[in-house]
Amino acid sequence: MKKLIVVNGTMGVGKTTICKELYKSLDKSVWLDGDWCWMMNPWIFNEENIRMVVNNITYLLRNFLTNSTFAYVIFNWVLHREEILTGLLNRLSDLDFQVKKVTLMCSEAALRQRMKQDNRSNEQIILSIERLRLYESMDTNIIDTSESAIEEILERIKEIIN
Repeated sequence: MKKLIVVNGTMGVGKTTICKELYKSLDKSVWLDGDWCWMMNPWIFNEENIRMVVNNITYLLRNFLTNSTFAYVIFNWVLHREEILTGLLNRLSDLDFQVKKVTLMCSEAALRQRMKQDNRSNEQIILSIERLRLYESMDTNIIDTSESAIEEILERIKEIIN
């Protein structure tokens, strides 16, 4: 059965890095980063754009999940509230697939260091650190990336999805 692998976590925790390697390591896989649907200039966060982004993500996920080429659909995004993912999955409830949820976490110190290396603003760093706690109680498989190598994290995810 086709698997939708959802990788979430706060900004800067390593979702993009991990998913980039995960999709290359899984045969018959495709990867969608939810942030791609927000790449707009100027960046305007309002109800109209939220609807558009969710519609675009749903459209892409639906097409990937119904395409016979793929066994694994990898989706990562900053899903800091359970209802965001639930809402997306409800829009896909007529399709037949398994969902495997993974949350990447790390220490505050590791997060701060990574985000500074990525030249993130102080505002982004503070927001990301504040959101860390929101992920602790989510119904998901939590992987701490603070001191783990990419290969270790990939192996943990592969154990979860298989």
